[in-house]
Amino acid sequence: MADDVKLLMLAGDYVEDYEIMVPYQALSMLGYKVDVICPDKKAGQTVHTAIHDFEGAQTYSEKPGHNFALTADFDSIDTDDYLGLVIPGGRAPEYLRLNPRVIEIVRAFADRPVAAVCHGAQLLAAAGIIKGRQVSAYPACRPEVEMAGATYADIAMTEAVTDGELVTAPAWPAHPAWLAQFVKVLGANISI
Repeated sequence: MADDVKLLMLAGDYVEDYEIMVPYQALSMLGYKVDVICPDKKAGQTVHTAIHDFEGAQTYSEKPGHNFALTADFDSIDTDDYLGLVIPGGRAPEYLRLNPRVIEIVRAFADRPVAAVCHGAQLLAAAGIIKGRQVSAYPACRPEVEMAGATYADIAMTEAVTDGELVTAPAWPAHPAWLAQFVKVLGANISI
């Protein structure tokens, strides 16, 4: 894969640990240059992560995760430089959607490959780019998905759904399906 094939990933404090780390590592392994950004932060600075797990309670549990080092400066991003966008979940999307520049970034990818998992759908809904689409998300985000005019895809936690160039999934247990579908949307051909 060419070194100049770049993907953008949006992050913020308390992004879900697996949902930032696993896609970053997997997509990097495939040869994509993944620029991970966060408002008000520069490359080399970190965001706190949280590990969300499913342990039989009415909702997920939350534990401290790792610090994730950002790879690019938020203020210097030009969305035209990127093939696609990755939006991990966790608590970050709930406040990132309040940032006008974040919403501009998400809107810039409305007609390009986008992968969003878990609460990442909150950014899709806030940006107004999912009307008429089929979208999965963590079940607690269903009302936001539907209020944004999308059809909520009620699928297993291990599944993902593709609607055009939009790939969504309910949570990190869907990584194999979600990432495989996203890579296909990106146009990569992987064989063993």
